[in-house]
Amino acid sequence: MMLVALAIDLALGWPAWLYARIGHPVTWLGALIGALDARWNRAGAGSRARGALAAGLVIALAAGAGWAVQAALPGGWLGVLLGGVLAWPLVALRSMHSHVACVLRPLEARDLDAARGAVAMIVGRDPSQLDAAGVARAALESLAENASDGIVAPVFWGAVAGLPGIAAYKAINTLDSMIGHRTPRHAAFGWASARIDDAANLIPARLSGVLFAAASGRMAALRCMLRDARRHRSPNAGWPEAAMAGALGVRLSGPRIYADRVAPEPWLNAAAPDPGAGDLRRGLRLYARAMGALAALLAALALAGV
Repeated sequence: MMLVALAIDLALGWPAWLYARIGHPVTWLGALIGALDARWNRAGAGSRARGALAAGLVIALAAGAGWAVQAALPGGWLGVLLGGVLAWPLVALRSMHSHVACVLRPLEARDLDAARGAVAMIVGRDPSQLDAAGVARAALESLAENASDGIVAPVFWGAVAGLPGIAAYKAINTLDSMIGHRTPRHAAFGWASARIDDAANLIPARLSGVLFAAASGRMAALRCMLRDARRHRSPNAGWPEAAMAGALGVRLSGPRIYADRVAPEPWLNAAAPDPGAGDLRRGLRLYARAMGALAALLAALALAGV
């Protein structure tokens, strides 16, 4: 089923005409989360409990919808194909490559303003003060982390638990993206969403790092991942990012600007040089090989009857 979803997304992405007509499952989840945030997120006692209830409700609805649809599918290969079609919107194989390629093109053309504008679409930090190396670094970090969150994790949970698993994971990831922030508004209300997301990504993040390391063919990638992953502020993002840094022989993470503050993040692969446009292009090639390895792993498991 997940191989079918990956193949369709690779071929089509999520077409703009389809988005214009029906939106996207993530936007549907986002509308529900936004409504709950507006109604239930109030200062004072009980905010954390209300946030946990909101997270549980969204996840349960997503998993329940996935279960109901999966239960209605026919058996055999037809059910697998239809399940793959239904899982297709919940992986982001093509769009991730496209967004990073949009950063690469102006970076190679030395159009720093355009590159900053493109990278602003995929990162949360302030890109206005980034130099070319900073733009390349931000894009590579996003590529590594979002390969885990946007592809490996949904595929993993889809393989483990079918449509209920991938739908529940997408709800978890959307909750974290929208309310799982350490801001005054969401520190308490989004606490449960952030912790659930950490747990859901525990295995996929490490699997993503292994896929990047294996696809690079460099032991340095594995050594960097094992040495530096735990230095990252996130319990999960450091694994694919450190593997990417070691695979390309560049340094990633480090201090960055968010709004009016500087976050003193540690470096991954600190002794290596900063990345440039050429490293970003190599990163996209590594991403393609790693996702190919993921597809090969799924095929091997299917043939083994797992």
